[in-house]
Amino acid sequence: MNPEQFQTALAEKGIELSDAQLKQFHDYFEMLVEWNEKMNLTAITDEKEVYLKHFYDSISAAFYVDFTNFESICDVGAGAGFPSIPIKICFPHLKVSIVDSLKKRMTFLDALAEKLGLTDVRFYHDRAETFGQNKAHREKYDLVTARAVARMSVLSELCMPLVKKGGSFLVMKAAQAEQELQTAEKAIKLFGGKVVNHYSFLLPVEESERNIYVINKTKETPNKYPRKPGTPNKLPIE
Repeated sequence: MNPEQFQTALAEKGIELSDAQLKQFHDYFEMLVEWNEKMNLTAITDEKEVYLKHFYDSISAAFYVDFTNFESICDVGAGAGFPSIPIKICFPHLKVSIVDSLKKRMTFLDALAEKLGLTDVRFYHDRAETFGQNKAHREKYDLVTARAVARMSVLSELCMPLVKKGGSFLVMKAAQAEQELQTAEKAIKLFGGKVVNHYSFLLPVEESERNIYVINKTKETPNKYPRKPGTPNKLPIE
């Protein structure tokens, strides 16, 4: 998917990009490739692949969920900024917070935000478990996103504590995750969530499967969650 095809594909979904936004994506791609030579940000560096598998794939959530309804987003384990930075470029009104445990990624994201001229973007070098217990962030976000960084039961413990009551948790998965979801049902309920939507579709060109799960926060997460760093992964609630 080249930049022109990317623009057309988004327009077909109702997302019209200005020249300034297209330049932001171009600069994003160039910085990603340049910095990737110094640090391991992504295995995908071909322009067409980046536009499809990073940019378009990140924005695909907006085909099913209306981001104009949200003001604040927290992206857990965003790595090189996916999905939240492409979403921010398309929806500039959003206030975005990104949490990642690797300091070098924060350095890249700081430089990226400055280059792209992004405002209302904050980066936090922290473990999700610690961040979720921070009163300044706990249950403060309209929407929390995670893009296939761990299994669903683990993701729920890391992300649900950050979602405000009445907000949503958006899980983006590649392969079919129905089995994962069944295993995670107990955890999702425990942390105050309820699965309200599941969207399955094929990524254009390569036609690989993608799944988006929307989990609404119906009640507050018990104070003891998330547990200590490393515990959710070692002893998932299932």
